[in-house]
Amino acid sequence: MYLKLLIQLLFLCGYWGNEIRGEESSQDQTVLLNKLALENGAYFYDTFNEKTLNKWVISEAKKEGVDGEIALYDGDWTIDLPIKLQLKNDYGLVFKQKAKHRAIASLLRKDFIFDEKPFILQYEVLFQDGQECGGGYIKLISGNRNNIDLKKFHDKTPYSIMFGPDKCGTTNKIHFIFRHKNPLNGSYEEKHCIQPTKRFDEIFTDGKPHLFSLILHPDNSFKIFLDHEIINKGSLLTDFKPPVNPPSEIDDPNDVKPENWDERELIPDPDAVKPEDWDESEPHMIPDPTAVKPENWLDNEPPFIRDPSAEKPHDWDNDMDGEWEAPLVPNPACEEAAGCGEWTPPKINNPAYKGKWTPPLIKNPDYKGKWSPRKIPNKDYFVDQFPFKMDPIAAVGFELWSMSANILFDNILITDSEEFANQWAKETFTQKLNKIEESADTLMSKFIAYSNKYPWLWAMYTIVLLVLITLFVHCCFWSNKDDGYEHKKDDEPQPDDAEIPSTDEQNDSSNIETGISSSGDENVDKKESDSKDDENDDNNADDGKTEVLDDTGDISSKKNKN
Repeated sequence: MYLKLLIQLLFLCGYWGNEIRGEESSQDQTVLLNKLALENGAYFYDTFNEKTLNKWVISEAKKEGVDGEIALYDGDWTIDLPIKLQLKNDYGLVFKQKAKHRAIASLLRKDFIFDEKPFILQYEVLFQDGQECGGGYIKLISGNRNNIDLKKFHDKTPYSIMFGPDKCGTTNKIHFIFRHKNPLNGSYEEKHCIQPTKRFDEIFTDGKPHLFSLILHPDNSFKIFLDHEIINKGSLLTDFKPPVNPPSEIDDPNDVKPENWDERELIPDPDAVKPEDWDESEPHMIPDPTAVKPENWLDNEPPFIRDPSAEKPHDWDNDMDGEWEAPLVPNPACEEAAGCGEWTPPKINNPAYKGKWTPPLIKNPDYKGKWSPRKIPNKDYFVDQFPFKMDPIAAVGFELWSMSANILFDNILITDSEEFANQWAKETFTQKLNKIEESADTLMSKFIAYSNKYPWLWAMYTIVLLVLITLFVHCCFWSNKDDGYEHKKDDEPQPDDAEIPSTDEQNDSSNIETGISSSGDENVDKKESDSKDDENDDNNADDGKTEVLDDTGDISSKKNKN
């Protein structure tokens, strides 16, 4: 009993020790990340492992132009662990209510000014319950951190960049939108990045965290990474819709197509005349003149008759339902006949058919081509060679609505150093990813994950499975198809023809095969001549002889002693 208590005590001490060491390890990691961020001058960072929302402000605003409760940003925000924990004490920013508007924001440590340094944003998103319809994108709020009120953060709050995943139905996107300022009039217009061609559907369904990274360079180039893999790249000048710079010329809105403008490239030949022998009265199809009615065609029998076995329902009311008639059934008299009813020959194409005559087409001598309005100088034309120089960023924020709950955000970072961004990802997301791969339950889970990454593999599996099933069926049902046939009759006994001998017969056979009969006689092989003499007596069933097979397969006999 005391030994059992001692073992339990040691186990609890070890467990508590591991818990304490795990907590200390998590705290050490948080301290390390904070130190790295400060040393590298990060503009913003948050691992949420300090388990506080102190640096974040939940919006108290209402959506503009929306009435009632749906205008409120009343969705929840909390710091919590993921449902499936990958790293110990690895907290994140979570909302747990679906179908709610929510907004939360946090000031940068210092404003990010788009000048000579690159801009790097990265953060993790985990769709723990999948995603039906909603977003997981982040907004980088424009302004000055000294004069911005985050309690008023809403959907119309100006932002410089919006970046991250979004899904509704079968439409999946990774948004990269930036607001460009018109240098002529100061107005803003959203520029939407062309979507990547690579599929990324699994991020919404696989229940794993995913790292989204955006890198902008002062030369207007950009790269978008998903889990360290590049999925989109290009230029702010050429890969956005609408384009940053408008065209130098536009269509004249006041220009009108002239009435005599002829856009017809071909016209009917005005000099063509219909041939005299052109007969438009001939039908397209005619009865086949060579067809002959089959001899067993029953002209006087209808194809369908009233069912003679049908009975009028008891609840049938002639006044309400009309006069009752038995349903039609195929005429049994027509089953053996070629057909019933009036016979008509089948239709064939009419060789004399020509159809309605139309004059042939010729080139239009007055053809002027397709009309388009003339071009005029665009009064709103400008050339901005540096759209990278966006409005400064003062804060980060999430302004979201989702039909799925439990979306978690983690390890947000804004920096101007790609080297530090990679180091940050290595200390956070990469460790998490390695832990997930190490703790994969079975080989099957890795197999499924890999197949989800490359969906075309499922088609290959289906084809291979069908081939295996076909081979299995062939081997089971066709390879032994001659088993039911009778064996050819010959002098040698067949396995299926052998009868099961009695116990005594088995003993005798055993002794005979070893050369000793049941009566102690000598080896049967020495008496082959005697067995040949006895073959004439085989028809006598009462002579007491036993037929056996010797080693050569020949039949020999021996009298049994009674």
